[in-house]
Parts: sequence; C-alpha cells; structure tokens
Amino acid sequence: MSIETISLSGRKKQVSNKEMTFWERMYLVAIVKGLIITIQHLFKRKVTIQYPEQVRERSSVYRGQHMLKRDEEGRENCTACGLCALSCPAEAITMKAEERRADEKHLYREEKYASIYEINMLRCIFCGLCEEACPKDAIYLTTSKVLVPSSYEREDFIFGKDKLVMPLEMAMKNAQLKNAN
Repeated sequence: MSIETISLSGRKKQVSNKEMTFWERMYLVAIVKGLIITIQHLFKRKVTIQYPEQVRERSSVYRGQHMLKRDEEGRENCTACGLCALSCPAEAITMKAEERRADEKHLYREEKYASIYEINMLRCIFCGLCEEACPKDAIYLTTSKVLVPSSYEREDFIFGKDKLVMPLEMAMKNAQLKNAN
C-alpha cells in the first residue's frame, strides 16, 4: 500500500486539471450568479436592530461571564484539580494549588484549593469546556449580559479570584432557594 492511496479521513479526492470552456474563462456566468444573489438581498427584510430601544434575544445556549461557585456554607467549590485549565483550548486559565491550613476550613471545602485562579479574557473563547470538565461543578458560565468591560490596559482583562468568585450573598440566596424547593 503506497502513501498516495492512504486516506485517514476517507475524504481524499483526486483533483483533475481539465481545460476550462470558453464561457468559464470569460467568468460571465459567475458574475451574473453573483449579481443575482446581490439583487435578491436588496429585497429581503433587514436584520438591523435599534440597540438601546430593542434588545436582541439571547440563544438558549448563550455563555456569559465566568463565575466560581460557593457551597451553601460560603466555601469555594474549586479543588484546584486543573482539569478546567487542561480542557481550555485557548489556554486562558492558569491556577496554582496550595494546601489548606487548619484555620482556613471555613473558606475551602477540600484539603487543596486554588490560591491563584486567573482567566485571561483576551484569550477566552467562551466555549464552556472548562464548565464541562470540572468534576466539582465549581466553575460555570453565567447568563449575564455583561461579558468583559472595555479597557486600554492588558492587566484589566486578566480576571482573578476577586472578580470570579461568587459573592457570599448570592451563595446564601442560592442555598435558601435550594432548601425551599
């Protein structure tokens, strides 16, 4: 079996170098087809929205701002396993794991926690793979309409735990809603 006949994807095609006809060389047919498509678009309904007055509907699979969850006692769920950083195709997540001290039991659930957890929002593509890879359900992408505030400084786009960890009040409200259901 020669290397020319092997096709791993099964989509290998033989390309022929056939001579073009007179009409194909003139490109008139291609130009007319392009003009027909352009004229058809002139009569279609416009998709422009008037932003402040009208708000575009979000998709059901919309992924917004990242957030690190807390449990009902206010402790962080993240155990610094690093699966979210490994699954990130853009390599936007960096973390540093540390051992929990005895006086930090009220802050972290497990013996290991992420002392540094950063997401570079300039690299993030909001794919949601970090959310799917997390075994502790510690990170998720919210449905918030606010994504990343604009800035001129690169450092402002690196979100640390100060911007990512769920506020304590929100964690307590979530716990009350769970208990009510």
